[in-house]
Amino acid sequence: MLQITDKSKCCGCNACVQRCPKQCIVMHEDEEGFLYPQVDVTLCVDCGLCEKVCPMLAQNDVKKALQIFAAKNKNEHQRLRSSSGGIFILLAEQTIKMGGVVFGARFDKNWEVEHCYVETIEELEPLMRSKYVQSRIGNTYKEAEQFLKEGRRVLFVGTSCQILGLHKFLRKDYNNLLSVDFICHGVPSPGVWRKYLQEIKNNASLCEAAGKNTVLPFSLKFMPVITGINFREKGLGGYGWKKFGFVVHGKSPLKGDQNSVLLSTIFNENAFMKAFLYNFILRPSCYSCPVKKGKSESDLTIADFWGIETIYPDFDDDKGVGVMFVHSEKGSNILNLIDIDLLSVKYDEAIKNNPAYYTSVAVPYGRVRFWKFFNTGKTLVESTLLALFSPLSIRIKTKVVLILKKIIGVKNIYN
Repeated sequence: MLQITDKSKCCGCNACVQRCPKQCIVMHEDEEGFLYPQVDVTLCVDCGLCEKVCPMLAQNDVKKALQIFAAKNKNEHQRLRSSSGGIFILLAEQTIKMGGVVFGARFDKNWEVEHCYVETIEELEPLMRSKYVQSRIGNTYKEAEQFLKEGRRVLFVGTSCQILGLHKFLRKDYNNLLSVDFICHGVPSPGVWRKYLQEIKNNASLCEAAGKNTVLPFSLKFMPVITGINFREKGLGGYGWKKFGFVVHGKSPLKGDQNSVLLSTIFNENAFMKAFLYNFILRPSCYSCPVKKGKSESDLTIADFWGIETIYPDFDDDKGVGVMFVHSEKGSNILNLIDIDLLSVKYDEAIKNNPAYYTSVAVPYGRVRFWKFFNTGKTLVESTLLALFSPLSIRIKTKVVLILKKIIGVKNIYN
């Protein structure tokens, strides 16, 4: 029976919930906005299946990539609409052309992130582009298993822990499954994202209601409706691949419900992205991720090829370049079927600016402070700023650690 007493030992993949034969496990959201399984002990028969499929309890060995490439979609329109090199859409279209099914993450009607499957090329658009929020897996492992048993090809894309969770859930290898993960910095809190969306709408409502004859600027009649979100905007506002934008579109009753931009900022100036990049809002398991270095059993691992401009400048045009780790023959074979530019690269070149491939981020000193302020009503901006203002003793210790790292290359000195 699963008993989560240490939250760093649960990645929230939902494999246990879907495999339980008695359906006695339910996911509940904690005070940080993350989902954790809770077992109804009155229904549990202690069969142990939940523990067998848990990727945190059954970890794999490090797996060396067979091949590593810098990769670009030759279709420039698709690449510009993608977050990185446009690799996902090529894999997805090819899967559907072969009669298959594609699983990936999309926004739901409330602009929260969920996993789902699609069966047509026209349905792929919502699954494109990065979404920096932990997705709800739901019953997608069960759905994928059913398609696989029917002989359908399945492309399943997710974080490394979600992919390992899928493989542990399936308990066997399927030749018709292509699993793809991506280099993951860590998954931000759905609860923080939910509150931040409300802050965006509140701010837009307040700005537009200024000067109007009302004492309730946040009333529903002034509240805008979000119509689109892009974490990795490359075009609007003059953004590029390396300096991408965070853009939110919406419709406001005060503007006759015309579609407009509610928010547009460069990624490192956006409140949510700041909290994400400072590592304040990551799931506890992300600080000791057990699926780095190819441990997820994925066929392919994809990501941005950060730093490509200094290694292979001729391959970079600031429209997006991906890095691709090929872990299996299935992963290698699919590359022969898609229209993609590939450049073979060395492991050290691929990971030089992608340390998340092989190591987890450290728990920031300000994390406890962030949640203290955020859960007592402070805004995301206020909570992040207050968390960054550390006591003098901690700031001195942090500076000493950084100096030591530079001098003697000490890693994980906090541990």
